[in-house]
Amino acid sequence: MARRRVVLASTAFLIGAGVLPATAGDDWHLYQSHGPLWHATHRAIYESENRIAFLEAAPEIDDGYKGPIITGARAGIRRLDATLQPPRWRWAVQCCYSRKPIHLR
Repeated sequence: MARRRVVLASTAFLIGAGVLPATAGDDWHLYQSHGPLWHATHRAIYESENRIAFLEAAPEIDDGYKGPIITGARAGIRRLDATLQPPRWRWAVQCCYSRKPIHLR
């Protein structure tokens, strides 16, 4: 009887341990509280930054051609970034700045 309980407890533990890592990422919605406009703006900034990186990394493209494109893309990024509200992240733990300051003598 005791052996059966040990086997059942071990089996339950192994099955539970196998399921827990699969549910570890279920708290992603805590950090994804932005609306569709924020996501579209963020995606546009990301694509502009990728285009700038591609142009800067391509040595075969003339600097006179890619210079105005990069300047315009950076201005567009600043314009798009100005439309976004500052981030208000919801953290699971308190920030380290909330503790009392340490004074050294």
